[in-house]
Formats: sequence, structure tokens, C-alpha cells
Amino acid sequence: MLVSGAETLLAERACDRIVARVREADPDVEVARVDAATYASGELTVLTSPSLFAEGKVVLVEGVERAGDALLLDAEAYLADPVQDVVVVLRHGGGQRGKRLLDAAKRAQVPTVACDAVKSDSDKSAFVQDELRRAGRRADPRGVRALVDAVGSDLRELAAACAQLVADTTGLIGEEAVQRYHGGRVEATGFQVADAAVAGDAGKAVALLRHALATGLDPVPVVAALAARLRTLAKVGAVRGRGAAAARELGMAPWQVDRATQDLRRWTPEGLALAISAVAQADAEVKGEGRDPRFAVERAVLRVSAAVDR
Repeated sequence: MLVSGAETLLAERACDRIVARVREADPDVEVARVDAATYASGELTVLTSPSLFAEGKVVLVEGVERAGDALLLDAEAYLADPVQDVVVVLRHGGGQRGKRLLDAAKRAQVPTVACDAVKSDSDKSAFVQDELRRAGRRADPRGVRALVDAVGSDLRELAAACAQLVADTTGLIGEEAVQRYHGGRVEATGFQVADAAVAGDAGKAVALLRHALATGLDPVPVVAALAARLRTLAKVGAVRGRGAAAARELGMAPWQVDRATQDLRRWTPEGLALAISAVAQADAEVKGEGRDPRFAVERAVLRVSAAVDR
């Protein structure tokens, strides 16, 4: 089997599920783990050789994207002549290294589990909902949004936050519960700064920004959050009036579209253009073109706030 993609949490879970499925049929199955970076020629042949008592085996080859030629050659040879009662799992974390092996696995119709990086807010929201559903719980849309804003930069942290909320709360998980357990982190993210700026609340936006910077947040993700919020406004604004089908084509969660639609009531096309231009300038300055990244991001926040209703 091939487990392919850069999202390590999903890949680890996929490998664990494969081992669990095999153990359902054979509780005594032997599991061997191989680090592709330190692989020695012929090791795969030894590990997949039939045992004296014909016991089943699972061989997990991790980090194929870091593999040397020895593993790639041995794995290609194994694909042509796999061993019965042995499950070999190739874990590839992305990149071009090992592409020939991946192509060979595809031609051989090897079962593949895709573990692509989860980047969009809509995908993170879906992940939160799935995590809670598996635990027998649910969160309302505002609770999901608050959790993604608080800890959504890393899927592993997001999963841990879901587990904590499941363990420490009861009933439907709402925004209040998320704020109670993760409110400090929410205030330290660029998303809260961006939300306040887009709402035209310059005082709150600057206060949150200074708090975030004082607690170690880099200016770059703040500018990225501002840019993301403005892009969402621009995308929703472009399809506004064309119906729900057009909004669905944006690939956003319904609550994102609804919120952007509400925000757009305070924005004109001219004001949105001014805000986008201000953030573009700040993006260049915080990435090396300016002398003071903190000043650049604060100026951008003030300009975005001032562009509301213009």
C-alpha cells in the first residue's frame, strides 16, 4: 500500500488503521518499521521473507521521500513480485524524490491513501466536525470557526484541541466553550486582528495586534490573515447576486460565505481596493522591503480599518 501526502497526522492515522485491519485478521502479525533514510540494500527482501511458522508481516517503510537509490530499486523490484501474507506500506511525504517508485506503484494499481496537506479554512472546519463526530459530539458553526481561528494552523494541535473540548465539556460545543479553553490563543492570532480591522474597529484591531506581537507573534502571519480575509470578501463580492450555486463553487464553508456577505454590507468596491493595496504594500515590507515590520503591519491594520464604508 502507498500512503502519500504531506499531512503527517493523517498519514500516521492511515498507517495505524492499516496495521489495525491486519491485526483484526491476525492478532500475532509481526510489524517492522524501516526508516528510508538509513535503509540498507537488501533489507526489504530480508523483512518480507517468509518466516519459519508462516506468520503474517507488516512492513512500514517511512520517509520514502528521503530514500536513497537502494530502497527505490528494492521497492520497485518488490512491486513486480510481492510476497504473499506480507503487507508493505510505503509512506511518502511529498516531493519529487521517489517519483519513479510512485509512478510504478500507480501502474501496479497499488491501493493508495492520499494525505494531502489541509490548508483551507473550509477543510480545517470539516476536519474539526469529523473529529467531534467520531467522538460522538458536535459543535455549532461559530464554535467551529472559533476553534479553527484559535489553533487551526496545525492539524495535530487542532485534533488535540478537539479532544480537550470533548473531555472537558458537555453538550453542543459553542463559541463560548472554545473561548474559555482557547481564548488566549485566539487573541494571539492574526485572524482576530483581521476580523477587527475588517469590521472597521481600529482601536480593537491595534490593541489585539500589539498584544499578539508582544506575545511573540511574527508580523508576517498577521499580514497573511488580513490578506486572507480581504480575498474572501473579494471572492464573495464577485459572485454576490449570482445565487447559492455560485457561492458553493468558491470552495468555502457556508459560514464563511455568510460572514463575508454580512461584512460586505460595510464595504464598497473602492474601499476594498484600497485595503487590498495597503495589505499588499505591508506584505512586501514585512518580507524585507521595509525597515520596521511591526510599523508596517500596524499601518496596514489602520488603513484597512479606515477603508470600511469608503
